[in-house]
Amino acid sequence: MTTKPTVFTPNSAIATAVHPSPNIEPRRGGRPPNILLLHYTGMRSGPLAVDYLARPDAKVSCHYVVDTDGTVTQMVAESMRAWHAGVSSWHGETDINSLSIGIEIQNPGHEMGYHDFPEAQMRAVIALCQDIVTRNAIPPERVLAHSDVTPMRKIDPGEKFNWQRLHRAHVGAWVKPSPPHDDDLGLGPNLESETPAPPQACIAAAQRLLHRYGYDVPCSGIYCEVTLKTVAAFQRHFRPARVDGCLDLSTLATLERLLAAYPTPVAAAAPTAIA
Repeated sequence: MTTKPTVFTPNSAIATAVHPSPNIEPRRGGRPPNILLLHYTGMRSGPLAVDYLARPDAKVSCHYVVDTDGTVTQMVAESMRAWHAGVSSWHGETDINSLSIGIEIQNPGHEMGYHDFPEAQMRAVIALCQDIVTRNAIPPERVLAHSDVTPMRKIDPGEKFNWQRLHRAHVGAWVKPSPPHDDDLGLGPNLESETPAPPQACIAAAQRLLHRYGYDVPCSGIYCEVTLKTVAAFQRHFRPARVDGCLDLSTLATLERLLAAYPTPVAAAAPTAIA
């Protein structure tokens, strides 16, 4: 439902402005937020993004917007369900909006001149994230990209976002990625494997690892479009030096290292057939 926007007290002292959005509703199930989800706006300016997210006809919203100059605007109280994740999934949970706090980071995005995130903006994002994860006890492995929870539709905040720097500030999961090499074995829809194990077994094993971390990917042994885009989402977040959706040795090594550093609960059973 869309409700009349009401003024509220900012949850975070990092927020320098409040611009209430009407596109809110109560969190479902009464569960507190346990995911911090980062986006880019995909719009030409921060004010345009704030204006759009406050329009009832837009039917989208978020909790915070961080502009390029570091200005932080809160649009939805953290106790409420904002509409930022869309159709998404993580560890078998599909109502990510009810489980998450969403931050939109101003950047025009890949379609309008995707660029580096400025220093003032990164400092503000880090400070805001530190505050949110501390107050809400959000674990590192549940600080996610929009592309992590919906890899078939979204690619934000993208490969230029500095997840390593965020991790150094004690926010989010990170391990040193294995650098890609041109001679790495790459598994993909049109690539063949030279490993002793059958390609299908290699693909299925990688799918199980991705699923174990939280991604919604079928464990079918088939390198389908869902698998390709999920691998690309993982690369954008954890191995951004080359984002191509191919399961090469450096991607697999980075994934294995990540799971060793952040053992996660077993996700809901993965589908074995391609939807």
